Amino acid sequence: MGAIIAAIQDKLQAAFQPIRLEVVDDSARHSGHAGAREGGESHFNVTIEAQAFAGANKVARQRMVYRALAEELAGPVHALSVKALAPGEG
Repeated sequence: MGAIIAAIQDKLQAAFQPIRLEVVDDSARHSGHAGAREGGESHFNVTIEAQAFAGANKVARQRMVYRALAEELAGPVHALSVKALAPGEG
């Protein structure tokens, strides 16, 4: 596991205490595209299920995740796809 994916997992775990967290490095699919870095860890898909998202709409949930990962999004992460769910959804 790379350092960036580990940082994403650690920060999301700390911020939301999710009951489910899946972080997938999807960089290989974007090789040669803008923002793709040698060695990957530039494009990620995140599925997170946490009580913190209950009552929040999709945009608010994504903003919560983006705030938690602001440092990564300002640097090494070029693209982040987020599926944020409340318990029992999805």
